[in-house]
Amino acid sequence: MAERSTAAVDVAANGGGEPPTAKADESTADGVAQNRERDTDSDEVQGSDGTERPGKTSAPELHSGHKLARRYRLEECVTRLDGFSSWRAVDEKLRRAVGVHVLPADHPRARSVLAAARSAALLGDPRFVQVLDAVEENDLVYVVHEWLPDAVELTALLAAGPLEPHDAYQMVSQLAAAMAAAHREGLAHLRLNPNAVLRTSTGQWRVRGLAVNAALRGITSDTPQRTDTEAIGALLYAALTQRWPYENDAHGLAGLPKDIGLIAPDQVRAHVHRGLSELAMRALVNDGATASRHESACTTPEELVKAIGEMPRIRPPEPVFTAPPDYQRTTYQQGTYGRPAPHPGVTQPVPTPPPPLQSRTGKALKWAVSALLIAALGLGSWQLAETLLAKADSDTNQTQTDGGGDKPSATPKPVKTLTIEDAAEYYPDGKPQHPDDVGLTYDTKGSTYWRTYTFTGGPTLAPFKEGVGIVYDLGSEQSVSGASIELLYGGDHTTGALYATDSLSSSAPLSSMTKIAEKETSSSQLTFSAKTAVKTRYVLVWLTALPYSGKDEYNGAGYKQAITNVKFTG
Repeated sequence: MAERSTAAVDVAANGGGEPPTAKADESTADGVAQNRERDTDSDEVQGSDGTERPGKTSAPELHSGHKLARRYRLEECVTRLDGFSSWRAVDEKLRRAVGVHVLPADHPRARSVLAAARSAALLGDPRFVQVLDAVEENDLVYVVHEWLPDAVELTALLAAGPLEPHDAYQMVSQLAAAMAAAHREGLAHLRLNPNAVLRTSTGQWRVRGLAVNAALRGITSDTPQRTDTEAIGALLYAALTQRWPYENDAHGLAGLPKDIGLIAPDQVRAHVHRGLSELAMRALVNDGATASRHESACTTPEELVKAIGEMPRIRPPEPVFTAPPDYQRTTYQQGTYGRPAPHPGVTQPVPTPPPPLQSRTGKALKWAVSALLIAALGLGSWQLAETLLAKADSDTNQTQTDGGGDKPSATPKPVKTLTIEDAAEYYPDGKPQHPDDVGLTYDTKGSTYWRTYTFTGGPTLAPFKEGVGIVYDLGSEQSVSGASIELLYGGDHTTGALYATDSLSSSAPLSSMTKIAEKETSSSQLTFSAKTAVKTRYVLVWLTALPYSGKDEYNGAGYKQAITNVKFTG
């Protein structure tokens, strides 16, 4: 979402004018597509008020699929502005999603970005999104950081409305403590705004872009502690009121009305927590703008942490339990069909049903049923005895035929696991999924897998695609009687089949192969069992229907599947 934004350091000395501390200008949209974990300022470009301009330096010409250090594969560009670009990428060595900032090595801010990233990496505080790598290589400088697919930006949370008092209290407490720890190590953020604050699925608040985001834009401040404290106050103000505490609209929030100055949150919105309202004003105080009834201003994160500690703790709201509906009899006799609706507030008497089978007809019916049951039991016992006697006679005759039982009886052949020597992806339509990852399906590791792409239609892939699969080489001709396929996703539903084929070819027609078995499952285990074992060296695992699954670190929501381990038996 592109919008006109003002950073938390772009604050007004007198109700929304130009900031006196942070040397960054107002910004405009750059048209970046929506992304839950886009760069904290993906909708902003840098002005010229005291910031460094890269002159003729342009962002590196990179594209999706480009690899950095033979490890980080770029997937999606989320920001491209002011000589640098930010990407969602995949760390192929550790198989996880990461974020990457890239800029030319001759960029005027390249040295300061590297220094900021390395300093932030040394902090190691889990309340900050961690810097994982900072490298200068092949005329490029790139910074790699964590990617949190399950986290939600404060911007998105506030789009739905202001936070509950307990959530706002937890946010300001964790942010203040985190920034106090950073400033004790000499680190400042200077770009602390709703896009830089994330809430994880566990309820923890994390800060993105410590030192690095400011370095990327050449932002400095003579009073970094005051700048970050005021930014935390602005975030708390926005969380309580769903308004940005300056005249200009920013981060999807409306600003305050013109010419009225900074007013307390509880004057902007009803039912705002009084203690949090005063705390926001103490952090936002700017040249005496706060009312006299408030206590002294908080100008550092440490002072803000102390002020929060002096407040009464705000408890989470009590869970609301919905009372279960009144019990209602569902038999025809107790139904309400054809009856007038009861008047509100009037208790309706429940008629007592007659005792079952107490009439003369009922008694006769009971005796008839009892007689039938006794007859059935007798007939069944007689047939069972006859069957057992016949089996005993058969066993006696067989023993005599075998010469008195001196030959041992045949035992079933034990089932063994067949060794997989090689594998190749099968894609007769010429459109492979991830052919380089097929080896991960028989490495006996549950954490590695071969995955399909995400399809919008399903579960059955046809007619868009006949199916997806992998051909396995057993090394020599083996008797194949079954297979066990461990899947990453469960759900409705996965359909697969085993075929015997004559090579590792990825384009041999399916009609030339022999079907061994077919199975459908809604679990994460697909087990095949052949009626008759088939001798073959090459076996195709062919999936024709995939379950629906939500968004994860590699794929969006849709119909998809991944194979973690494959075992063949014979």
